[in-house]
Amino acid sequence: MENAVEKIKVWFRFTPREGWFPQDTEGLWATKLSADTARVQNVAFLQDGVAEGDVVRFQTDADGRHWAVGRVSASGNCTIRVVPIPSGPLGRSPQAVHQRLSAFELGGEVFSEEFPMVAFNVPANADFSAIKKLLNRGKEEGWWHFEVGCGNDAWWSA
Repeated sequence: MENAVEKIKVWFRFTPREGWFPQDTEGLWATKLSADTARVQNVAFLQDGVAEGDVVRFQTDADGRHWAVGRVSASGNCTIRVVPIPSGPLGRSPQAVHQRLSAFELGGEVFSEEFPMVAFNVPANADFSAIKKLLNRGKEEGWWHFEVGCGNDAWWSA
């Protein structure tokens, strides 16, 4: 039976940011939908402009690597990255970051123990306004730095 869901890694190329990680690629897990499209299944730590659930088009190179070449459709989800400030009240604890945002039931992944950045998937039906309010409060009160890796009109206007 050919109904098995095929998980693939789709790779994204980007220009490294000054003062950020030296990587210029990031691989995201995805569910293959067709010969050249897949639905992203995890949150991007480095790649901007893509969110969990988005459908991307890819090209497969001679080595069998799948390289993203564009977004086919947006899921409506957003990607938020939060880094706790070591000298702040949360210390270097990604668990404390998760706890502060737990009311919103966001899925998130931690980059590494050395760099405790948490990348959150913010679902399209989440309370964008309340999440933004808490993110800004945390920034103002020295809990964390944050950035929006992938926003949409609803996020920006909330």
